Amino acid sequence: MTDIAERRTNDNPYLAGNMAPVEQEVTAFDLPVTGEIPTELEGRWLRNGPNPMGEVDASKHHWFMGSGMVHGVRLRGGKAEWYRNRYVDPNEGKGPNTNVGGFAGTTRAMVEAGQPPVELDYELSHLGVNRFHDTLRGPFSAHPKFHDMSLTDKYAIVYDLPVTVNFDLISQGYGFPFAWAQGRPARVGLIPREGTADDIIWCDVDPCYVFHPLNAYDTREGTVVIDLCRYETVMTTEFRGPLADAPTLDRWTIDPVTRKVHETTIDDRPQEFPRHNPEFGLKRHRFGYTAEFGPQPWNIHAATLKVDVENGVTEAHEYGFGRGGAEPVFVPRQGATEEDAGWIFSLVYDATTDQSELCILDAQDITGPEVARIHLPQRVPFGFHGNWVPDSSVPPN
Repeated sequence: MTDIAERRTNDNPYLAGNMAPVEQEVTAFDLPVTGEIPTELEGRWLRNGPNPMGEVDASKHHWFMGSGMVHGVRLRGGKAEWYRNRYVDPNEGKGPNTNVGGFAGTTRAMVEAGQPPVELDYELSHLGVNRFHDTLRGPFSAHPKFHDMSLTDKYAIVYDLPVTVNFDLISQGYGFPFAWAQGRPARVGLIPREGTADDIIWCDVDPCYVFHPLNAYDTREGTVVIDLCRYETVMTTEFRGPLADAPTLDRWTIDPVTRKVHETTIDDRPQEFPRHNPEFGLKRHRFGYTAEFGPQPWNIHAATLKVDVENGVTEAHEYGFGRGGAEPVFVPRQGATEEDAGWIFSLVYDATTDQSELCILDAQDITGPEVARIHLPQRVPFGFHGNWVPDSSVPPN
């Protein structure tokens, strides 16, 4: 066993460096800012991730199993009014740890393990499980937006890839007993949205794994296009997290008639956490934004990438030595007509100072300087997903 103070130096890579949890729930006001925050940005940037509570067995602890902790920054009037971090469920220590977003005037934390969402108040304090007024009878996704499963106008798309429950890992005491299943085939299924499960069209793909698609859409020719981050393998020898082959940004073009999948690589540098302009979900997109994976031991993230999938051009926003950005969250400019007219939020960790910043980039000038750098009062561990929640969608309590 190990306590929270020892985790940053133990041999579990998911409890070391900026993967280690933070010890305190912090509230800070009037955050210092370098640059200028666009005044049209009024609301909260929110991010969820694992932050183990209490003792854990470092030899078996899996990154995905940490207690959910939400971090948030509120912007208004060109100022960063506050930063808060709160356990999603401070009583149980098992709160959803994968995503957080705003829904119909509420704030909800979500997880991929089938639990219902947990509602938080505007200032991120725990309110309790919310089953959408008792209408939710089963599990709920941690990615309730158009593209993560994936979805087009015609099809719901499911992935059947060679990672399975491993009973040897269960007997060894691993809490997340999934592993690469060598020799198991891989396939992707197209379910007609006006059909049933019996109408699914299965198409073989080369063995691989996909955590996060970028977007999917139907073409005029009748094919389906999916851009995604593709791993050759995952969880082959390390069973405490997904560290394995570096993922690349790939495109699958699926022909539902021939049941063939044409696979190409869009950009071969290591990258993950793909996002796009949310107004282009299910539509043909031109731009995607990802977090580049950087060299160890400084950080697992590096530049924020903007990929033009039509022209095959990738631009990178470099944060400097020892600094790297996490999942890029795209916020469209008010009244914008161009797809890339918007702001990108990126949580940046600086390994040289052991501090974190929330950076705002101009998506149309991705290689230019940060529009604003919001200096946070503590380090924010690498986590999973988050969103921009404008005050217009979630009124303060």
